[in-house]
Amino acid sequence: MQFVIVTGMSGAGKTSVAHILEDIGYYCIDNMPPTLISNFVTLCQNSSLTMDKIAFVIDARSGDLVTRLGDELSELKKNGNQCEVLFLEASDDYIIKRYKETRRKHPHAGSGRIEDGIREERRLLSTIRGQADYVIDTSGLLTRQLREQVLALFEERHRFENISVNVVSFGFKYGIPLDSDLMFDVRFLPNPFYEPELKELTGLDMPVSSYVLKFDETQRFLKQLEDMVLFLLPQYAEEGKMQLVISIGCTGGKHRSVTVAEELGKFLSNKNYFTVINHRDIKK
Repeated sequence: MQFVIVTGMSGAGKTSVAHILEDIGYYCIDNMPPTLISNFVTLCQNSSLTMDKIAFVIDARSGDLVTRLGDELSELKKNGNQCEVLFLEASDDYIIKRYKETRRKHPHAGSGRIEDGIREERRLLSTIRGQADYVIDTSGLLTRQLREQVLALFEERHRFENISVNVVSFGFKYGIPLDSDLMFDVRFLPNPFYEPELKELTGLDMPVSSYVLKFDETQRFLKQLEDMVLFLLPQYAEEGKMQLVISIGCTGGKHRSVTVAEELGKFLSNKNYFTVINHRDIKK
C-alpha cells in the first residue's frame, strides 16, 4: 500500500492538496490523530475493499499528539509500507492574510493573536518538517501551480488525457444544462422530426443518425467541433481541470443533438479521453 502524509502549517493549502490527491485516486482522511494511523492501516489490510493509495492529512489540530507522527511514520515503514511525507510551508504574512480573509480562528491562537498561534504551530511541527520527503512553500502559489507540483510528485503518469469528458445532449425547450462548460447549438442542422418515418425515433437509431450525418453542413460542423475540442482539452487540463462538460443542444433533445453527441463522444474515446455520453432529454 502507498501512503502519503500531508502535513504542514494551517492555511498553507492542505485541503487543496487533499482534493488533488483524491482526483488521482487517493483515499484521503482529514485530521487523523497520528496515534490512530496504525489501527486504520490494519483495518484497510483486513478489509475486502481495495484501497491501494491512502493520504492522511495531519496537522497541529491534533495538539501535542502531532509530535507522535514521527514514531507512527517509522512504524509504517518498518512494516514494509511505502510512505512519503509532504510538508506544506507558507510565510507568516501569507498565513495571516489567509486567516484575515476567511475570518477563521487559528487553531493555536487561543485568545491571543494569529502570530502567537503560528509560532506555536511551527514549534509543534518542527520535528516532522525535518523528516519530510517534500516541502512545498505555497506562499503566493496559484492553485494551478500547486496542482502541478503535487501531480509531478505523486501521479505516476500525468497526461492531458487524464481529463474526463461528459458529452450531454439536451433540448433547449427543457432548459440548458447548468453544469455546462462548453455548449453548442445544432438547431441549424436539418431536423429529422419533420420526416414522418423518423419523428418517433431518436438519434440512437441508425435511420436518424444516417439522416443527420448525410448533410455536408453536419460533416463540416463535426470536423471543426472535433478540432476545437482537441485543442481546448489540453489547455483545460493544464489549468488543473479534471472534468469538462460539453453540451450539445437541439430543439427537443432527441434527434440532432443525440447524433452529434454520439459522434463527438466516439471521437474523443478514440483519442484516449475518458468519455461519458448522457442524453438528458431523449425520453421526454
